Amino acid sequence: MSLSIGIVGLPNVGKSTLFNALTNNDILAANYPFATIEPNTGIVPVHDERLNTLQKMYSAQKLIPATVTFVDIAGLVAGASKGEGLGNKFLANIRQCDAIVHIVRAFENDDIIRHDNGVVNPNADIEIINTELILADMQTIEGRLPRLQKESKSKPAAKTQLTYLESLLRHLEEGTPLSALPSLDEEMIGDLHLLTAKPVIYAFNVDEDTLSNESRQQELINLVAPAKSMKQTQMSCLKATASKKQGFVK
Repeated sequence: MSLSIGIVGLPNVGKSTLFNALTNNDILAANYPFATIEPNTGIVPVHDERLNTLQKMYSAQKLIPATVTFVDIAGLVAGASKGEGLGNKFLANIRQCDAIVHIVRAFENDDIIRHDNGVVNPNADIEIINTELILADMQTIEGRLPRLQKESKSKPAAKTQLTYLESLLRHLEEGTPLSALPSLDEEMIGDLHLLTAKPVIYAFNVDEDTLSNESRQQELINLVAPAKSMKQTQMSCLKATASKKQGFVK
């Protein structure tokens, strides 16, 4: 059993730093946008003490743990769905992933370059990424509709799928990611690999002060409500590209 997780976010927010920490890797995590061009992949075994018990019970000769594959892709920018910053190529790298980790910068540090030289604004950054994922899904669905419209004249199943995809398209046009819907019909959308249909974990890249500031943490959590929150203490293995340490609040 394996699980693949794509790490997304704007340029220079800490994606490669987190990737290195999770996978015990040492890829370039530089203080400039698009330090990552080709996706980096790391496979991490999931340790489970129960496997040792099962191995003894059944005298198994080989123990194979489940794995998680992390995919670190280049930073997305506004217009990624239209190819800005090689966005279409980067989005394609996470279509096959089972879930997404969205890294959001939430710390001030003049030594670390912002992708747009603007102010740190977690809410605006979240909206940029979500908008690009929504636009990409709209393009995917719109590309499928013409074929279904032809087939629906003679195939009831095609007509059913057409109606369903048109309803999803309306939600996307309203700015609603598909993961926010109560349920999705996987049989209808399985081969489309829609990005906003994937489960999302939001990870805020914060400084040391925020790690001890409950009020600030709650503000960040509220940005992604109604997502469930799981506040995490500082991970000592994470180091920012600047000299001071940082952590992540999920």
